Amino acid sequence: MRRDRLSSGPPTGCRRRVAVVGSGVSGLLCGWLLARRFDVTIYEAGDRVGGHTNTVDVDLGGRRHPVDTGFLVFNRRTYPQLCALFAWLGVEADASEMSFSVSIREPDLEWSGSSLAGIFAQRRNLGRPAFLAMLRDILRFNAAARTIDRDAAAGGQSLGDYLQRNRFGHAFRDWYLLPMAAAIWSCPTSRMLEFPLRSFVSFCNNHGLLQVRDRPQWLTVRGGGREYLRRLTAGVDRLHLATAVHDLLRDQQGVWLFSDRGAERYDEVVLACHSDQALRILGGGADADERSVLSAIAYQPNTAWLHTDVDLLPRRRAAWSAWNYLAGPKQSGHAPVSVSYLINRLQPLPFDVPVVVTLNPWRTPADRHVLRRFDYAHPVFDAAAVAAQSRLSAIQGRGRVWYAGAWTGYGFHEDGVRSAVDVATSLGVSVPWRADARRPERA
Repeated sequence: MRRDRLSSGPPTGCRRRVAVVGSGVSGLLCGWLLARRFDVTIYEAGDRVGGHTNTVDVDLGGRRHPVDTGFLVFNRRTYPQLCALFAWLGVEADASEMSFSVSIREPDLEWSGSSLAGIFAQRRNLGRPAFLAMLRDILRFNAAARTIDRDAAAGGQSLGDYLQRNRFGHAFRDWYLLPMAAAIWSCPTSRMLEFPLRSFVSFCNNHGLLQVRDRPQWLTVRGGGREYLRRLTAGVDRLHLATAVHDLLRDQQGVWLFSDRGAERYDEVVLACHSDQALRILGGGADADERSVLSAIAYQPNTAWLHTDVDLLPRRRAAWSAWNYLAGPKQSGHAPVSVSYLINRLQPLPFDVPVVVTLNPWRTPADRHVLRRFDYAHPVFDAAAVAAQSRLSAIQGRGRVWYAGAWTGYGFHEDGVRSAVDVATSLGVSVPWRADARRPERA
């Protein structure tokens, strides 16, 4: 439909109409909450709902079982809104773990933090001066982290600046901290050096990553993440799959949305997609503030392989962990992070063989072991991105357009849920649950 033929005036009908663009956790939850008060339509460019929640059925050894390939774990301490949502929906959970290992081909180095046996899974580490110095630096950094997020002087520092100024060794940086951080945020190790120090330490402290005791119990959704997707989708008015939104046009009465289905008029639009996608949809209609916020967050493309190739796990079985950072020969810090998730450790699987999801493998899994392949993109949180997040509230609701997504926080499921709750609340819809835990603050 041509823009010069669009009718004027507000949308027709009794209930106000809201469009939600994107069907990840933020978009589905926005649609589910807003449907209590509005006439809601969700648009999804792909052929499935869920975004990074991607559960697939795996057939091995005569058995079929659901396996998650994106969103995998959560905990009750730092995911209060997500846990409250799951409780309301009747979603059940099983215990999981967050053990972590590092496997680097050059130099030949492997270790796991899960136990003393894992730390010295490679016996030569007992007599490796750099490795022993790394262990001392871990203790030093963990002790300093207790006060860093309250230190005003740390406010403008990047993680890389802090490590250099405080003379942390290369082994601590390259064999521990950057592999762990890059695995968590799915970005190259070099990009993690740009991460704001206080934000990094605040996140790690909140999630118990820098302490041995009092760590949260990690959980995984029983039956796979699709269990909560099914419940949310059942409460949505209309859902259009394989329907890309290309453009929108705002006026005083509402918003015209242009998609593969044509033009539709809405009272409000929620862009529950990545910030760069939201900016493309706004197009030339974006003002300076919107461009400043939405263009500040970069995204790292990542390819995930679901497979059974144990050559993409540490070579020493004693080092096998739930999360396994991998670095191939001559791999630079600018290469996409390579990490293997051993799903048998993360979810209760009935299979006798290891089931693995490897992000950006340094070599492709052998064909006979490949089950599926997926493409994802993850936000990169440098100083510019964190600064843009602080300005997001200034553009929320401007011209009847709202923004939701995990990119508004640390990039995790709790952030996506919280952003949906914030948008729904701003539009006058309260959530039917109470999240008891204290909200972790970003430094």
